Amino acid sequence: MMYIWQYQDWPNFTYSLTELPPISVKFAQEMGEINGIVSVLDDNLKIETLLEILIAEAIKTSEIEGEYMSREDVMSSIKRNLGLKDNTIVRDKRVAGIAELMTFVRQSYNKDLTVQMILDWHSSLMNAFPKVSAGKWREGTEPMQVISGAYGKEIVHYEAPPSSDVLIQMNMFVSWFQEQAIPAKDHVTKALVKSAITHLYFESIHPFEDGNGRIGRALAEYALSNTLQIPLLLSISKVIEKNKQQYYDALKRAQSSLEITDWIIYFTQVILDAQIEAKHIVEFAVNKAKFFDRFKDKLNEREFKAINRMLESGVDGFKGGMTAKKYIAITKTSKATATRDLRHLNELGVFRTTGLGRSVRYELIF
Repeated sequence: MMYIWQYQDWPNFTYSLTELPPISVKFAQEMGEINGIVSVLDDNLKIETLLEILIAEAIKTSEIEGEYMSREDVMSSIKRNLGLKDNTIVRDKRVAGIAELMTFVRQSYNKDLTVQMILDWHSSLMNAFPKVSAGKWREGTEPMQVISGAYGKEIVHYEAPPSSDVLIQMNMFVSWFQEQAIPAKDHVTKALVKSAITHLYFESIHPFEDGNGRIGRALAEYALSNTLQIPLLLSISKVIEKNKQQYYDALKRAQSSLEITDWIIYFTQVILDAQIEAKHIVEFAVNKAKFFDRFKDKLNEREFKAINRMLESGVDGFKGGMTAKKYIAITKTSKATATRDLRHLNELGVFRTTGLGRSVRYELIF
């Protein structure tokens, strides 16, 4: 089996764009709707929607790689990177790296891509990983392989170019990014296609010993915003994480041939789904603000704290609903007070109940 970089014409990709117009049109519509909603928000809500998108991307791009981080820690680190005040003590050193990467990518949308920029992103991301050479290309003579299966029964899904070729390959990649003209008539289609190819091209080189997936997804979002010259609100990783196997299967197929039409269709649909998800997040932030405006004078400090904790779970919701036990843990109050507060919230119309007795759960009417 030949891998994509072993073909004589690498990296001259071939593809058809005949099936892309519906995706491009829908993406443009969704992007316009989000921009319309955000344009009328006050500054606080604009910051909150941006935070929600960056938090989602930071958490999900890490989860794809099997790393799980505290939402509170990620939010605190991103706030600091955006210059916002936050006094939370973050103990997980990995969080600082992913938060820095997310803000770097967003703030770099109007800058030209360089090899050094990619190395700097990797340095920020992997600085807390002592066994990884942060900000350096992989080295050594061992092949860089993507494998699965038990020891002794490994299945090789992909093998990247040798480490000795990485510098040349990455210089070619950056030159391609700066010079390649995507044969599309409109900027939206150009941006979608460039993002799809950028991700595939980078992942096929696999230039780092670790962190390639996170940097590759960051580059896909950067390519989108850079081509359109506007910082977009979306989380590609949030969509990919929902069906990781589909993503890995599509990537594996694409890395076996220079004809990448199927990959472009798959990945542009991912981007569209990410834009739709982002609109839901923006709408959630608006509804959250309206919710607190409606009930702010009717809630005590404990109730406000508990509801805010539920809403911090975002669009996906507070897993399992609120219970008396969770309420006690969040508010540090007694069982009797928790029961009284929960009854009050139910009477206000903030909650609806499911289950009976000890199995009762409270869900926000939102």
